[in-house]
Amino acid sequence: MMLKNYNFPKKDARLYMSFMYVTFASLLVGGLMGLLQTLSRSGEFQLPFGINYYTILTVHGVILGLVLTTFFIVGFQFALMGKTVGLSDKQRKWAWIAFWTMLVGTIMAAVTILIGEANVLYTFYAPLRAHPAFYIGLALVIVGSWIAVFTNFRQLYVWKKANPGQKSPLLAFMVVINMAMWFIASLGVAISVLVLFIPWSLGYAATINVLLSRTLFWYFGHPLVYFWLLPAYMAWYAIIPKIIGGKLFSDSLARMAFILLLLFSIPVGFHHQLTEPGIDPTWKFIQVVLTFMVVIPSLMTAFSIFATFETTGRRLGHKGLFGWFKNLPWGDVRFFAPFVGMVAFIPGGAGGIVNASHQMNSLIHNTIWVTGHFHLTIATTVILTYFGIAYWLVPHLTGRRLTPRLNKLGIIQTIIWTVGMTIMSTSMHIQGLLGGPRRSDFSNYAGGEQVQTWISYQLAQAVGGTILFIGILLMIYIFIQLAFFAPKGVQEFPIAEEEVDAEPTPKILENWYLWIGITIALILFAYTIPMIDIIKHSPPGSLPFDWPIGRS
Repeated sequence: MMLKNYNFPKKDARLYMSFMYVTFASLLVGGLMGLLQTLSRSGEFQLPFGINYYTILTVHGVILGLVLTTFFIVGFQFALMGKTVGLSDKQRKWAWIAFWTMLVGTIMAAVTILIGEANVLYTFYAPLRAHPAFYIGLALVIVGSWIAVFTNFRQLYVWKKANPGQKSPLLAFMVVINMAMWFIASLGVAISVLVLFIPWSLGYAATINVLLSRTLFWYFGHPLVYFWLLPAYMAWYAIIPKIIGGKLFSDSLARMAFILLLLFSIPVGFHHQLTEPGIDPTWKFIQVVLTFMVVIPSLMTAFSIFATFETTGRRLGHKGLFGWFKNLPWGDVRFFAPFVGMVAFIPGGAGGIVNASHQMNSLIHNTIWVTGHFHLTIATTVILTYFGIAYWLVPHLTGRRLTPRLNKLGIIQTIIWTVGMTIMSTSMHIQGLLGGPRRSDFSNYAGGEQVQTWISYQLAQAVGGTILFIGILLMIYIFIQLAFFAPKGVQEFPIAEEEVDAEPTPKILENWYLWIGITIALILFAYTIPMIDIIKHSPPGSLPFDWPIGRS
């Protein structure tokens, strides 16, 4: 059972807030880089001080796509575990070790990017090569996150031993699912960084296996998207119902959806490599099919959320076909921001179907359409939900409260963000359909009619990016107020309770050996033969056992 009426001790709140401080500092830095990027691409602005376009592009991707998300997720999930299953002194110590390891790695990677030694973008594709400190920093971030993974595992294990026969709290179950997925997936990028990139960057290997490194990255890269998304799902399933005055629609359905997302999020990386040679088309097709399996838990989630909305509204007495919808708490930013994120996931999911489709992918592959898709799914669906969480989590941790004024500013911030992102993402999608490449700056290129058309859309992106940066500044202001200046008080940590007459949750849903075993089996099925083929046909000198002894 959940630890009810449990207020965090200051030493726990300080730990969780440390992750939030890094998160919102990353938002400011990464957002500024995004603004400079869109202004540069518009052709109406020159980067000052000789700043390299690809430097700011790399900072933007790494800081927002990797640093902000990872720190927020780990901090938020520690708070969820502390609230539902508790945090011991020893576990807190390991959580701090995780934080500092991740922070040191982040600083190492950031410094190499800022001094121009790692303009390799957040995907760091070979044969682009960065300073060794960049890869070592990435390795430390991964190691730090693994410490958090096993700390969360330990928290649930200790709780289960103290509460034999009871089902685990839903949010703790969800955290462990997400961390299990993260650990299994990040093994790929860890192997790539430690075995391929670091020796190559240090000069111990003369070459690097490009296809193998990209395959290992995308083994990690697609579940990374779900690592970002699942904390938003946690809020949608188990927190939003409490905010709107309702109850959890179905504990069993929520657990099953998370299990399916674990099963089908990892063995699908080839759908990011559909245009690459060296991978048998049969295996690409198999992984495309597995990719589409995630539609099932996504539809389950949509059904559960809107069923919660309707049943809550009707229980509160709202009449008519859509009376429940009209009377949702639109003036509560804790609900409004995540709801806008939910809506954005509809076109975002449709774009994802295009990205993963064998034939349609050939039209938009490596165009700025893909960037627009990311900005709909991650930068709108995920980030707005994170903001919605922060509006109650930060004051809960700091002993303050979300005042009506800050709530209103949050509503304004959400609208600003939505307008800016709609303009920017829409223009990216259209430019992508016209063949506009991603990651390219045409501001100094006096090309033909097609390039001039691309630049006109990039001007629209600059307008949207400027509006978005205003939204970022407003969010930073709200965060500072909630962390340091809002009135002292009590802010609820909203966790929905299950319906009193709910059906018992089947015990098989907590059979970790079964679900982890199936996940590993799917991964082995999807990757074993293709990886053998990649290694078998690798060029000489591109694999660790081909490396010459000593520096080349």
